[in-house]
Amino acid sequence: MKVLKAVLKILLAVVIVLIVLVAAVLIWLTIVEYRPEATENVAVQSLNGEAKELAAGDKIKIVTWNLGFGALGDNADFFMDGGKMVYPADEPRVKENLNAFINEVSLQDPDIVMFQEIDIDSDRSYHIDQTKYFDDLGYYNKAFAYNFKVAYAPVPVPPMGKIDSGVATYSKSPISSAERISLPCPFSWPLRIINLKRCILVTRIPVEGGKELVILNFHLEAYDDGEGKIAQAKMLMDILEEENAKGNYVIAGGDFNQTFSTINNKFPVLPEQWQPGIMDVDSFTDDWQFIMSEDVPSCRSIYAPLAGNDPSSLQYYIIDGFIISSNISVDSYYIEDLGFANSDHNPQILYITLE
Repeated sequence: MKVLKAVLKILLAVVIVLIVLVAAVLIWLTIVEYRPEATENVAVQSLNGEAKELAAGDKIKIVTWNLGFGALGDNADFFMDGGKMVYPADEPRVKENLNAFINEVSLQDPDIVMFQEIDIDSDRSYHIDQTKYFDDLGYYNKAFAYNFKVAYAPVPVPPMGKIDSGVATYSKSPISSAERISLPCPFSWPLRIINLKRCILVTRIPVEGGKELVILNFHLEAYDDGEGKIAQAKMLMDILEEENAKGNYVIAGGDFNQTFSTINNKFPVLPEQWQPGIMDVDSFTDDWQFIMSEDVPSCRSIYAPLAGNDPSSLQYYIIDGFIISSNISVDSYYIEDLGFANSDHNPQILYITLE
């Protein structure tokens, strides 16, 4: 009996210690939680390129690309999508992927490039500031906004650790200002403290005659029950309408994590893998053009690695695209099929003319 009591006391002490440790971690994470304002000014950084002033009639090439934090190449799966990996790539593979991104952006040579899931100081990508990889490609300005900033995510096993990640926009034309607009967060405490705090990065490029080319760069919600997607789409719509009312040229692009309701999804649905929501374009006014590719998938499932597996065992998605104001002519648009070698997303290529 004495032995049993001693064992129970030890077990009780262990439980109490674990409870105290968990409570301490939650308190610390709550204290250091990233709490952005509804709207914040973002620093516009000067690079080494020459300024290209814009005017009506100008043709512009835009690329947008979710980089998968440099770690979601064809070798990777990811635990949030039903896979096993928390750290999908070692440091050499992250650098290999980043160099492939540089080569592709150099080849495309767009006037504006918009990145999502680009890390600046994260354990999962070995604390490489990935934005610096693109600083010498001839752009005049860049702006970065946090989409995911956590001092330490203690889950799963091994834990994700420190994450500093976001969206970045590069421009060969001068950016007059940039701001971070917080999107609604669908998660409550304690999930909120280690989850993404998604945003829209709004950059403004002056156009001769007094208008602006307003670029909205974002990575919308993926893992909520649907309410977050609806709330974020509503905020996006409100911002678009506000800018359109000013007579500006407006382009919203990036990773919607949703498929436009007008798109015919040709790819077989695999229900056991993550499925995107549907964005109802009828909820918008007729002033907008909704652009997505039906021919080439913009994203693949990271339920399992692509390399070494039957490609047909994975889900393919149409979730990256653009919403464009009617005063912009869309000259061409396509997805560059890179076979998901270095990211779980393919880059989007858009050619436009300012009317």
